[in-house]
Amino acid sequence: MPGPQRYSADVLAEPARRRRVPEVAADAGLVVETADGNYCGAVVALGQAVVAGERRDVVTLEDRRGRRREFALLPAAFLLDGQLVTLTAPAPAAPQRPSARARTASGSFAVAGAKARVARGSRIWVEGIHDAALVERVWGDDLRLEGVVVEPLSGIDELAAALRSFGPGAGRRVGVLVDHLIPGTKEARIVAGISDPHVLVTGHPYVDIWQAVKPAAVGIAGWPTVPRGLDWKSGVCQALGIGAPREMWRRVLAAVDSFADVEAPLLRAVEELIDFVTAGDGR
Repeated sequence: MPGPQRYSADVLAEPARRRRVPEVAADAGLVVETADGNYCGAVVALGQAVVAGERRDVVTLEDRRGRRREFALLPAAFLLDGQLVTLTAPAPAAPQRPSARARTASGSFAVAGAKARVARGSRIWVEGIHDAALVERVWGDDLRLEGVVVEPLSGIDELAAALRSFGPGAGRRVGVLVDHLIPGTKEARIVAGISDPHVLVTGHPYVDIWQAVKPAAVGIAGWPTVPRGLDWKSGVCQALGIGAPREMWRRVLAAVDSFADVEAPLLRAVEELIDFVTAGDGR
């Protein structure tokens, strides 16, 4: 009599379970390999072609040398990060609602197809190149549309002399953005001596334009308190463990994508200057 069977069934007779292969949309720029590992490239196009006598959907890949090849969109034919996948055509983009209008970084409605205007006679002056770069970052599209040039002064100490040299007047207005414009400061005393009706001075309370960028945008809990007598930018870098002001400035500027990344006092000050220099010159 035969002994008891160790297995209830012959495992070799069981159907093998098919591993589920994930589907991935073949979006432009997606980098994949062929399943055999012989070709790696980025998706540059989708289309149709005759493959082995049949019309099939194909994907065009471009390798790092710029060479392109077409491959049929077959199941489990590609590797993504070492995992077998099936590439599929991306879902069509949802049509944009007619009422949806693009906005500039300042929050203004963008004007499609608009070209930069010839520069006005009026100007906006800021204290330094960092101020100018930040204003360009947020309001650049608006300023080009309005034909307004922003110029750095390299400090506010010579404001009165710069105004005398420029000669403000009708059609030659000057708007001035001043850092640290609060009562009792040197900046406030300088501004108090400006009374020309063709000049408008606004400002913000921050020691430096860096501080007008929201800390959360830069990825810090808050701007450090810097002791008096120490250069503010250098003190910030020391407190944050950043090597040099140049490195920190790159980080600050890169953190600003729109008006939402800067503090409200700066927004109000710049918007007021733009309104002032674009008013009353016949345009």
